Amino acid sequence: MKLSIIIVNYKSSHFIKDCLQSAVAFESYKSFEWIIVDNDSKDQSKELLLNEFPFLLWHDMGYNAGFARANNAGIKLAKGESILLLNPDTIILKDAINVCLQDFTNSNNVACGVQMLNKDLTTQISGSHFMKGGINHLLPLPYWGNFLKQISFLAKVKKPSIESASSEEIVDWISGAFLMVKSDVIQKSGLMDEDFFLYGEEVEWCSRLGKFGTLCIYGNINIIHIIGEVISINANSNDKSYNNLFDRKGLQLMMSNHIRIRKQYGIGWFLFQLLNYSFAIPVFFIGSFFKHLINLNNPFKELDKILGLTRNVLVIWSNLFLIIQNKPHFYKVL
Repeated sequence: MKLSIIIVNYKSSHFIKDCLQSAVAFESYKSFEWIIVDNDSKDQSKELLLNEFPFLLWHDMGYNAGFARANNAGIKLAKGESILLLNPDTIILKDAINVCLQDFTNSNNVACGVQMLNKDLTTQISGSHFMKGGINHLLPLPYWGNFLKQISFLAKVKKPSIESASSEEIVDWISGAFLMVKSDVIQKSGLMDEDFFLYGEEVEWCSRLGKFGTLCIYGNINIIHIIGEVISINANSNDKSYNNLFDRKGLQLMMSNHIRIRKQYGIGWFLFQLLNYSFAIPVFFIGSFFKHLINLNNPFKELDKILGLTRNVLVIWSNLFLIIQNKPHFYKVL
């Protein structure tokens, strides 16, 4: 078996159906092992998908295990020489999986991704470079993040994200929506860190995979990724981006990013990150108040977002000693 494909399902059978229909349009799908890991969807996903795609291998987690734990369960079942983590909300174009596998197998890379596209076929960030201490996670902070962004611009700091990859672009980490890894490298690096529930886990994993070779994005191979659709629906969030800091989805994103920074860069950078998030709260309040006052709007127009950010930061503080100790813990807050 050359390739095992793992798709994690949580109430997303309609997305998986579209994904699989796009994949079976190409004869190559028959040579792959397809594994669905279900995070206790409590719906008709299993019956619906196995009825139409009987080649699927189904594994029930029995609880909502999140991304890392579910993929780890799939990896343990997989027989392939390479493993592909594939999001449910993806559409396969031009036999992309098979083409990617051929290039990847013939390379010295330990992991790879492809250039993902939005529904309108514009390019989507598919890989990135690390920034020391994960300081790029400060940029979405209202007002304070914009100030830091201007400093970075004046300092001519290179953007870490690859917005449009060349034919083969070396990166530090790859989006978990399409992440192909050689099985023998997983044996060396270890599985994904199961402290993570959602977000940040593939970034931390790639930091360990990268110790054994290069990671790349194949810019000439494309799939469509309907970014943020599944999690936004299940989290009842209107924000599909990764810049949301104000609701429960934003809390999970913030928690995972802080955990990743603690694990990858240490206690000092974790505290630096948390202090910046805390400082950003009064900056947000003051900046928002005077901005809307000057524009003759309600000066408390963004109060709900300010309170949401405050609540989320306080939750991170409440987990301070747990995160610092770095002992095994399932950080599920969504």
